[in-house]
Amino acid sequence: MQRGWFGARALLLSPSPTEVNVELPRTLKDLLDGPNMAVVATLMPDGSPQCSTIWIERDGDLITFNTAEGRTKVDNLRRDGRVAIAVHDAADPLVAASLRGRVVGMSHQGADEQIDRLAGKYLGLDVYPWRTPGMQRVSVTIEADSVSLH
Repeated sequence: MQRGWFGARALLLSPSPTEVNVELPRTLKDLLDGPNMAVVATLMPDGSPQCSTIWIERDGDLITFNTAEGRTKVDNLRRDGRVAIAVHDAADPLVAASLRGRVVGMSHQGADEQIDRLAGKYLGLDVYPWRTPGMQRVSVTIEADSVSLH
């Protein structure tokens, strides 16, 4: 992993015109696999960005996170599936990656299990502690179109 802010070179991986997804580099996979917080940017109806801090994981080269019905990002993603995500190493915030991509799936199926798994990764708990009656979780799957390592 590259370290340090000054003089760091960014690695940009972009799809060719006929390819719409990117194989995630090992550095990004390591960041996604660790208990590192991420920020997802979605687009509001007027085109302005809306950012949310998220717990994140991956399934191969797909990025997944969990949210709940009624949240702004869910409405934004259903209207316009384009996203930007930034993740940094909790132990060394100067090690970071960002990506641009799009939603390829949103599902209630498996979402409760996913939020419990993420609670284990981030909190060391078996069960997500802030579940409320009637809360319907949503699992969001993103395919990267470009990746930058910082």
